[in-house]
Amino acid sequence: MAVQALNVPAYTVRRLWPVDRDAVLDYFLRLDPDTRASRFMGNVSEAGVRAYAAQAVNSEGVMYGAFMEGALRGLGELRPMGPCPSRYTLSPRAEAAFAVERAFRRRGIGAALFARIARSARHRGVIDLHVRCLSGNGPMLRLAAKHGAALQHEGTETDGALHLARPTPFSLWYEGIAEAFDFTLAVSFPNRDRASA
Repeated sequence: MAVQALNVPAYTVRRLWPVDRDAVLDYFLRLDPDTRASRFMGNVSEAGVRAYAAQAVNSEGVMYGAFMEGALRGLGELRPMGPCPSRYTLSPRAEAAFAVERAFRRRGIGAALFARIARSARHRGVIDLHVRCLSGNGPMLRLAAKHGAALQHEGTETDGALHLARPTPFSLWYEGIAEAFDFTLAVSFPNRDRASA
């Protein structure tokens, strides 16, 4: 469900759908070189970003975006780490990836995306949520630790593992309503989020 944060200026976090493909591409292309390298755990060319963005919204898993003043400023992805048992669930282990444009950091966007990804993972059968990042990515390491992830350093990379609680009937119901609301926003107002970008 789209969530309105209390910070000013406000941002909205919602699921991304195929109609959001252009906003996703624009977002990845706007990332500065350091943020892009942190997100992809290495340097990625503009052609690589374009190829990734073209298929990202339709890939297995889900994506969530933080929109601020009409533009996508933060993006979180949830991807399975193994075969998915059905089209409605992910594998018991999944990986999350996040990035927030440098000028829009320290406003709670990363924390909101992390919380939304963890909630989504919980309701899709994920038991262990992993966050991998470069060991020098301080903001991501602090965010993972803040949410209770156990951090394990492996050379230049760090893996954060978070064991998720099982969903409840109420939480499953809420997730369904949130998904329906997010979808309605995306298809009913396709240009609203990008109007002032």
